[in-house]
Amino acid sequence: MSAIFRLQLSTLAFAATLCAQSVTTPVFWPDKNGPTFDGVVPAADAAKLPLTWNSETGENIVWKTDLEDEGHSSPVIGGDMIWFTAATTDGHKQFLYGIDRQTGKIIHHKVIFENQAPEELGNPLNNYAAPSPVLEADALYVHFGTYGTARINPATGNKVWERRDINVRHFRGPGSSPILHGDLLILTFDGIDQQFVTALNKKTGETVWKTNRTTDYGDLDAEGHPTRDGDMRKAYHTPSVFNLGGVETLVSVGSRAAFGYAVDSGKQLWTIRHGGFNAAIRPLVYQNVLILNTGSERAHTLGVRIDDKMQGDITESHVIWDREKRNASEANSVLVDGLLFQTTRGGIVTCMNPVTGEDVWEERLSGQHLPSPIATGERLYFSNDRGHTRVLRAGSKYEVLAENILPDAMTAAPAVADGALFIRTKKQLFKIAQP
Repeated sequence: MSAIFRLQLSTLAFAATLCAQSVTTPVFWPDKNGPTFDGVVPAADAAKLPLTWNSETGENIVWKTDLEDEGHSSPVIGGDMIWFTAATTDGHKQFLYGIDRQTGKIIHHKVIFENQAPEELGNPLNNYAAPSPVLEADALYVHFGTYGTARINPATGNKVWERRDINVRHFRGPGSSPILHGDLLILTFDGIDQQFVTALNKKTGETVWKTNRTTDYGDLDAEGHPTRDGDMRKAYHTPSVFNLGGVETLVSVGSRAAFGYAVDSGKQLWTIRHGGFNAAIRPLVYQNVLILNTGSERAHTLGVRIDDKMQGDITESHVIWDREKRNASEANSVLVDGLLFQTTRGGIVTCMNPVTGEDVWEERLSGQHLPSPIATGERLYFSNDRGHTRVLRAGSKYEVLAENILPDAMTAAPAVADGALFIRTKKQLFKIAQP
């Protein structure tokens, strides 16, 4: 190889590296629930977030970009790029959006997967782009449940690898988002025919492990066939990884049972039986308490003691409190200064003590609440299907700090980058920031 040719290759590689860095680093909001996976905004950004905005007057609206198709997918942000997914209403095409966060210009609007015969949703709330992507400095991972998973090069928007052979019957559509842990991309599939968690090598897309749920659904006949079909086995859960009793544990809530898995091997460590299904709320940890939400039907919030004896069925031995009514079903809960805040779909917001499970206060907000809230040290941002975002004080007394309005429904969680809010509504993406 000539010296000149080597120099040309080196120059091209350096230019490609600069291009990649310009659109991906720093990684501001890598996950639908932010950099700490719990909806809490980093302190440097929290101090600059706007308290008020109004799309009718233009207050604090930096730009807005019109969107096509639909999706619940929440944005992730790295460098100058905002990423999320969308799909046609019939599910035949699924897209990736890449939008410049400084200008709102659409850089990428690419078809990622096409489906000849997508399963009917059977659910007016869901769509074919509900799972959110995850982002790291050199890769974006998009997931559409049974329809496919892909690694994307964020410098080009092109696919690096894809998997379309991990399949279940979703029955009500996909909803579980992927997560990253080390070199693993972890996916959750709780369909009505199969229920399992699997980990892929994030660099190659190859399966590292797959673990089937061991749930006793209580609906099998003498030959081991289900006697009922439908929601009883369905869930939309996005898991998280915690160090529990000295073990790196993937905590994953399915229909009728929650599980702890050894994250590197997928080995089942423990299970907790519960009566709910359609579980969607991400778990949280406060001190020595693991906090779980069990579903959208018969939904409970559970406090689980964390220790080094979490093995086997720990339902009776480790559940220390059980809140039976008015619990979160779609929007994630959030912890701020030793208080747990959650909202039902119908807008009943509760402030709780996460150690004891006791209520501190409870109030009702208007509208349907599907987006997960975000939190700063002092504020909670709750959005609904009417375009309203109410900012509450994150404290032991109920106080509304502001009421803000955008023109249509919100189902995606807000994202934050460099002190600005990015909110996806049904038809538009907004950048909201103080002058």
